[in-house]
Amino acid sequence: QVQLVESGGGLVQAGGSLRLSCAASGRTIISAVGWSRQAPGREREFAAHINWSGSSTYYADSVKGRFTISRDNAKNTLYLQMNSLKPEDTAVYYCGADTRGLGRGTYNHWGQGTQVTVSS
Repeated sequence: QVQLVESGGGLVQAGGSLRLSCAASGRTIISAVGWSRQAPGREREFAAHINWSGSSTYYADSVKGRFTISRDNAKNTLYLQMNSLKPEDTAVYYCGADTRGLGRGTYNHWGQGTQVTVSS
C-alpha cells in the first residue's frame, strides 16, 4: 500500500505562486507520480506527471510553462511549483501514484487533496 499526504495549498492572488508537496510512504514500489485537480462542478483533470527517475515530465496544456513538477526520492516527496496562478487554477489538487505501470497520467493511489484558491 501507498499513503500520500498533500500539503501547501492555500489562498493566493492571481499572478502569485504556491508550492504543493506530497509525502509518500509505504513499501510498494512507485513507478511514477503526478498531480490532478478538480474544480467545483467539474471532473478531475490531469495536471502534471513525472516518472520515477525524474527524467521525464508531462504537463496538461492548461498549466504548461507555469507549473513545474519535481520529486525528491531521498525524501519520498513530490512537488508542484505553481507560478503565474490564475483564478481558473482554483481547485482541489490531488497527488497520485502509479504502482502498476499504468502509463502516463494514470494512477491507482491518491491522496486526500489540498485546496488551492486563486483570487482575481
